[in-house]
Amino acid sequence: MEARMKSRANADVMTAIQHLHKAIHAGGVDPLVLDLVHLRISQINGCSPCVFAGIASAKKHGETDERLHNVVTWRETPFFTEAERAALALAEAATRIQDGAPGVTDEIWDAAAAHFDEEQLSAINLEIALTNFFNRINRTIREQAGKTW
Repeated sequence: MEARMKSRANADVMTAIQHLHKAIHAGGVDPLVLDLVHLRISQINGCSPCVFAGIASAKKHGETDERLHNVVTWRETPFFTEAERAALALAEAATRIQDGAPGVTDEIWDAAAAHFDEEQLSAINLEIALTNFFNRINRTIREQAGKTW
C-alpha cells in the first residue's frame, strides 16, 4: 500500500498539537497508563504507525514485552492493575462509538473515576481524543509504521 501525498504541516497545527501533548502530560497520569491507552486505541483502529509509536514509547517508560503483547487481551490476563483496566475500558468505550455501541456508560465512567481524579480523567480523555485524531489521519494518508518516525 502506497502512502498518499501529504501536505506540509501547518505550523499553527503543530503548535496546537504540542500544547495538547503538554496538557496531557501535565495531568498527573502515569505515562505508562497513557501509553497503554494510546496503544489499545490504535489497535482498535488498526493504525500501524500509532501502534508502533505506542510500543516504542511504552518500552522507553519501562513497559515489559509480556504486558505489551497482552494489551489486546487486557480483560483476560492478570497483567494489569485495576486502574489500568479502568483506563483501558474508558478508552475502548470512547473509541467504539460506531454502529450504536453504547459508548461510555456510567459504570465505565464511575470505575475510571474511582482510580483517577478530575484532572487525570481530563488528561486521559484528551489522550483518547488525540489518539483517535491521529489514527484517523494516519489511516486517511496511509502512513506506514516506522517509515517516517
